[in-house]
Amino acid sequence: MMRLGLLIPSSNIVLEPLAVSLQTQTPNLTIHIARLGVLDVQLNANSRSQFQLDVQVTAAKLLGDANVDRITWGGTSASWLGVAHDEAFVWRMEQATGIPTTTCVLDINNRLANLGVTRLGLITPYSNEVAGQINQNYTDMGFNVVASRNHGGTLSNDFAAIKPSVITQMLRDVATAKPDAIVIMCTNLAGAECAVQLESELGLPILDSASITLACGITSHGL
Repeated sequence: MMRLGLLIPSSNIVLEPLAVSLQTQTPNLTIHIARLGVLDVQLNANSRSQFQLDVQVTAAKLLGDANVDRITWGGTSASWLGVAHDEAFVWRMEQATGIPTTTCVLDINNRLANLGVTRLGLITPYSNEVAGQINQNYTDMGFNVVASRNHGGTLSNDFAAIKPSVITQMLRDVATAKPDAIVIMCTNLAGAECAVQLESELGLPILDSASITLACGITSHGL
């Protein structure tokens, strides 16, 4: 029996239904969830303070009390804060608990590398400012961000209310730029089914961050 520990933003309502579905379909898996207080996504100091490393590590360490086998951070904050933030979180967690730890952004980046992606498309629910920072960070990592679409929001509760039809149109718009892959960058954006439905039609990989949060936590155990 594998116990997967998930740390998720407190306002996230997309990940848990996906986790329930995965647990139902996967023998010998239980999923255990802790929350980090996150209400908005902006670049100002107050919003960034939600992701202070000490606070994030303290919240995630509670998952160790459940004797989980692996811990995954199911937030995409490193996409705008910088990947070094997630790398530091993983190091701190593994030093403190000895539990293998990963994050959805680190796994997304690994998948992009394994796919040989150079031309990248991005979908987010965020403001122009945050989306611009994400685009810049991925450009700095060596990707050519050929197209991106963002919905313009700042409140996490609003992200989950974005309709699948809107997400689908954003994906179609980005696909016209012929990226090697598209990333849906927000685990509170309900894009999992949209990604599955459009991958074959568009003929390119669509990496949904919520789905990857769950997948990266269990693949190392062969489940």
